[in-house]
Amino acid sequence: MVIQITTPLKGCVPILVALGTIGCGVGVEHPESRRDPVAQVMHGVEFVDDYTWLEDQDAPETRAWISAQNRFAEEVVGESPLRDGIRRRLRELTDSDDVGLPRRAGAFEYFTMRRRGEEAPILYRRPFVEDAGAPVVEEGYEVVIDPGLIDPTHRTLIAMMSFAREGSLMMYSIRQGGADEFEVRIRDMTTGQDLSDRLPNALYSGVRFDEEGGGFYYVARDRYAGPRIRHHALGSEPGSDQDVWGEGFGPSAFIGMSPVYDGGLRFFTAQHGWARSDLFIQRGDGPVEEIVRDVPAHFQHRFRDGRIYVLTDWNAPNYRLMVADASRPEMDEWKELIPESDQVLESYSFIHGQIFATYLHDVAQRVRIFDMAGRPTGEVNAPENASVTVREGDAETVELTASSHLMPATTWQVDLESGDRVLTDEPELDVDLSPYTVTKLWYESSDSIRAPVYVMHRADIALDGSHATILNGYGGFNSSIRPSFSAARIAWLELGGVYAIATLRGGAEFGERWHKDGMLEKKQHVFDDFIAASEALIDEGFTSPEHLGISGGSNGGLLVGAAMTQRPDLYRAVLCTYPDLDMVRFWAFQDTNNMPALLEYGDARIESQFQAIKEYSPYQAVRDGVEYPAVMLTTGDLDTRVSPLQARKMTARLQAATASERPVILWYDARGGHAAGRGRPMSLGIEDTARELTFMAQELGLGGDAR
Repeated sequence: MVIQITTPLKGCVPILVALGTIGCGVGVEHPESRRDPVAQVMHGVEFVDDYTWLEDQDAPETRAWISAQNRFAEEVVGESPLRDGIRRRLRELTDSDDVGLPRRAGAFEYFTMRRRGEEAPILYRRPFVEDAGAPVVEEGYEVVIDPGLIDPTHRTLIAMMSFAREGSLMMYSIRQGGADEFEVRIRDMTTGQDLSDRLPNALYSGVRFDEEGGGFYYVARDRYAGPRIRHHALGSEPGSDQDVWGEGFGPSAFIGMSPVYDGGLRFFTAQHGWARSDLFIQRGDGPVEEIVRDVPAHFQHRFRDGRIYVLTDWNAPNYRLMVADASRPEMDEWKELIPESDQVLESYSFIHGQIFATYLHDVAQRVRIFDMAGRPTGEVNAPENASVTVREGDAETVELTASSHLMPATTWQVDLESGDRVLTDEPELDVDLSPYTVTKLWYESSDSIRAPVYVMHRADIALDGSHATILNGYGGFNSSIRPSFSAARIAWLELGGVYAIATLRGGAEFGERWHKDGMLEKKQHVFDDFIAASEALIDEGFTSPEHLGISGGSNGGLLVGAAMTQRPDLYRAVLCTYPDLDMVRFWAFQDTNNMPALLEYGDARIESQFQAIKEYSPYQAVRDGVEYPAVMLTTGDLDTRVSPLQARKMTARLQAATASERPVILWYDARGGHAAGRGRPMSLGIEDTARELTFMAQELGLGGDAR
């Protein structure tokens, strides 16, 4: 039973606490935060929260508090040659010409382009010409939409979505900052004017024109009623859209529809958080029929030549590929095409009449080839310890793109018979990567689990524990953290630092068992893994507690928040970005949280899950008088996926509680959010990253003595 008490504690009066003199280390004077104790009882356990008033985002007191925190953050980080050098280096590494892949619609090709020095991509088009080659920055093209003319701050983002009627209609989205919500508009490309048909700013997915272009389908995601698939007929009155499917699914589900126009079929899907999914089929105007429902597994379908292909972990935690005839789609009619193996089958593509299957092995991808009967025929010659994608080339080749921790995305043409690779696209970067290497360090965690940490460092460093190190991780939502190239990490290495990425339970790196072992009541395993990875870095001599920093965002912010509160002695600095932190009350933040995440984190209204959550929830775990590391939190008003109130409250709580001399700061971006790269133009993205790296460098002793 859950009982909420939302009145102040008896005998307590709101007080203004100057955190510079109360609960704060000598030499650090934090901004003031008023304490107003509120008691909450859940399942017989009482929690006292001094900062529920900070949950009111628009209150004048909250806005004044945010402004004070931003000023303090800038005072702590400060302007310095170190920060200016990081800022300059990030621009050198990231500000390059960027041309999107052209998309044909009728007589034109549409594409985005951001030239070096510009803040955001502009949408262009050019007449379609066969074999015209890729657009080049030196040429001029017709501007379709320039977001900078809509918003000179470049915080309003435009994205093309789909086309209809042979390119005469273009659907596009308008997003404010980093919000998950967006508007949908339709432009008549013959007149250049928008139609009156539009979707207002809200949560959507699966927005696409129907087959005739007389309307469009969309999933309206209501945070309280749940998702519904609807159809809008062009020219009809707003509010008259018809529900197509989705009745009965609540806000913890994602739903979708994929029509097969030439086959008269529609497939419907329901994904319940990241725990399981359902699959349905509709023939013509007939009823929607279940193919899979209430089975504790994932089912990702694809239709091809009258057959349904299903990638699934049903009775196969490392996934397998099944196939069925669309006329007999029932599960007992499915045939195994590619069986489960000791590697995780992540995805597959049909190329040259064969199946190219991408596997994950020790957190690196490889591509194996099968014929259409599921018999193995070979493997693509790909770099080791990399993330890879393959696309169809000419009759005897594929295009292979690979990236790794020390290799930016590079493309080759691969001869399928000989395996020879010919380089076709290599990015131009002003960086010498030859001094650096990657060490795969295996750690052991609770339950004798072993997993790798990928450590990027200079090849000639002495393992004497002296190196400023950032350990990053995620560990959740069935998401694999694969090798990837990052300019920010390269800038850190060039400063003399070490950068490490931990493989953690809760992800998908070792299949569905690995995922389930880090979710719900087993979420603590993720934090155990991260702490074990931290200790392994120290034991191997890469770093020491006084030189070890940790970073994570979103669910990764929860990760570093839990690690910091459970082992404050292990870390010198923490970068916690756009984080989930108040897990006891996560369910209550319905206007700004991601409700399907309840099926991953757990729901504190359920007593068995509450018992696990209350033990690790970082906000409730903060204790007065503990010497916490230096902490930088970041969030923004437009984060409508991870409630920003959590970072606000955690900042105030840590500033009041810490007994160390180390700062706790919050950088708050009023238009920042979870989506679209935080909704930042080029310069702001560089500025934010430079601020974060400068904070970590100063605290860990790079570019000068540690504080």
